[in-house]
Amino acid sequence: MKTSGNTILVTGGGSGIGLALAHRWHDAGNTVIVTGRNAAKLEAAIAGRPNMTAMSLDVTDADAIAAFAKDVVAKHPDLNILVNNAGIMGAEDASAKRDLAHAEATVITNILGPIRLTDALVDHLTARADSAIVNVTSGLAFVPFPKAPTYSATKAAMHSYSVALRIQLEGKVEVIELAPPAVRTDLTPGQSTRENYMPLDDFADEVMALFAQQPTPEEILVQNVLPLRHAEANGTVPQVLAMLKSL
Repeated sequence: MKTSGNTILVTGGGSGIGLALAHRWHDAGNTVIVTGRNAAKLEAAIAGRPNMTAMSLDVTDADAIAAFAKDVVAKHPDLNILVNNAGIMGAEDASAKRDLAHAEATVITNILGPIRLTDALVDHLTARADSAIVNVTSGLAFVPFPKAPTYSATKAAMHSYSVALRIQLEGKVEVIELAPPAVRTDLTPGQSTRENYMPLDDFADEVMALFAQQPTPEEILVQNVLPLRHAEANGTVPQVLAMLKSL
């Protein structure tokens, strides 16, 4: 993946990991489009940044995704990189019958959203040079967080989807998976101040260094996520699960 001269679309780019990476890609000489549902956050994200654009998008709305794809390609015909970053996470107690509204919203947002947006843009991307799709998953794709079973399952699904998509788009579109560890963001209440979570700026700096490698790794993995990514291969899943259970 080129480090500059791209036109990059970042979903969920108004806050957290999406915002941090969008700003770094913009600083590196890329045109960046950020999307999300919070217009105020999007406007703050692009303030004072030429060649950075905000466009509203609700990734849970299939019709909105289809309309958005046509609009963004018309406005930004040089678009060559899609970053599927938008996602939600919440704690769940699945030990008894419950309201599944949040679990269902998590599946729609974290799985159907990126699948639908990829589908809407794949023909455009395959026609562009130096094109790439970056799917943001999680270290929890490899060892689940017991308190967030649906979130963990959606990230495992997107890991699998990314592996398969990479094969189907080989030679046409680069498919890269970015699997973060626990990072200090506002993804869940109190997460931005948890001392044992990775500082957002440190995470983003390490990620950008990995993206700068040539060739770009198929999986962007900072050091903090390696214990989860390699737990199965190392035979340490029970120990990592026990650690996650204690959080």
